[in-house]
Amino acid sequence: MNDRFEIAVPTLFGLEKMVSKELYRLGYDTKRTEDGRVTFDGDYDAVMRTNLWLRCGERVLIKVGEFSAQTADELYEGVKAMEWERFISKNAAFPVKGHTIRSTLASDRNSQIIIKKAIADRLGDKYKILRLPETGASYQVQFTIINNTATLMIDTSGAALHKRGYRVRSNLAPVRETIAAAMVMISYWKFEEPLWDPFCGSGTIPIEAAMFKRNIAPGLNRRFAFEEFDQISGKDLQDLKDEARQEEHRDISLDITATDIDKAAVELTKCNADKAGVGELINVGCADARSIATDKPCGSIIANPPYGERLSDFDACRELYHDIGRQFKKLDRWSYYILTSHEGFESDFGAKADRSRKIYNGALRCRLYQFYGNKPRKRD
Repeated sequence: MNDRFEIAVPTLFGLEKMVSKELYRLGYDTKRTEDGRVTFDGDYDAVMRTNLWLRCGERVLIKVGEFSAQTADELYEGVKAMEWERFISKNAAFPVKGHTIRSTLASDRNSQIIIKKAIADRLGDKYKILRLPETGASYQVQFTIINNTATLMIDTSGAALHKRGYRVRSNLAPVRETIAAAMVMISYWKFEEPLWDPFCGSGTIPIEAAMFKRNIAPGLNRRFAFEEFDQISGKDLQDLKDEARQEEHRDISLDITATDIDKAAVELTKCNADKAGVGELINVGCADARSIATDKPCGSIIANPPYGERLSDFDACRELYHDIGRQFKKLDRWSYYILTSHEGFESDFGAKADRSRKIYNGALRCRLYQFYGNKPRKRD
């Protein structure tokens, strides 16, 4: 467990700093931050811990190496020179997948074949066997060749980390769990104040809010690729899960409300919240966001309203933004955090955001518009 190596955490564009902060809280120093990726040095304990605890990262990858390659021979030799035996055992399977972008080696399939052969030849030489059985644990090898630079990694997550396991079903245009978590973490919402999502959809934002404030590890109830790895024992993972359960804040009460105009969305939110183990923490009901009202003096609205790009009705979205802007202004001591891809949102909403942040929801470029009510306390 003391073997150290470089670990890469891919992120959605715009969430790199959030992941870097999460790593710091887990005790790891960021080595490099670049578009869509954060790297740090760690061991197999770090692999388990980050998979279990990261809320905003998409995967946890062991970085085996990186080099320049413009020809098939350079790719083969570069891959074969890497210490694959350090990670992949004699009987292990090692499927290969990846892609090339803006590179001389333009074929994904040909690059995949070359990399697979180079790894097999390296392992065959080291283990002194002609044919590798590939009957044991599976180590998914991922590659990218971007601008003639090849990067080789091993995926430890399996399914992407945003797949927490609680959202078996979703509505037409769900926000990804990692983005929902980031929206909550970026906000100045304090757990003693109310939080309201008036466009709850499948419940992702309120569920992530409840999990964050209750300190529930997001990966607690799912499986990971690393569970098959020879270097990791089931006891080690169970110990980390037991530790995570002990760190949950079970004694705190939360005032979280999730509403939607669609009754089916309300039922879906209830189902997903129960599956996530936070059903009792979220008040779920049917309501129109254009007429919401409350006598609670302050709080936070965190929402992902419909986008024209997603639901193909720009005029209806603009009218909706105008209506909720007029209604939200009545909650003048509340803060609102609204994610949308609509460039004219502030004009339609009728107010200029105190701050905005660019975040990609998949391939869709969005902004998180932040409107502050009560002046937020300074962060620690």
